[in-house]
Amino acid sequence: MTVSDNLPRTVVPAGIVDPVASARAELKAALAAIEVKGNIPRRVEKASARAAAKARTFADRNPIGAAAAAVGIAAVVGGAVWVIARALSR
Repeated sequence: MTVSDNLPRTVVPAGIVDPVASARAELKAALAAIEVKGNIPRRVEKASARAAAKARTFADRNPIGAAAAAVGIAAVVGGAVWVIARALSR
């Protein structure tokens, strides 16, 4: 395993003296950064996985609070659906 194996894909490795190799490394890092930022479905998937893990941890520590939160969220979503349906029916 080399030093560059430990770096994220979006970082240009230090110590490149060849200008062509340096430009290639910079382009590769820039394209990787664009991919990371622009890949919305992957970012949403990671965020939802983090949220699910936090919710599981919260439910394990405080089951009554988790049940209350679930009821509250259901009430808010139900209220929003009711408001939207009522607005559309008028």
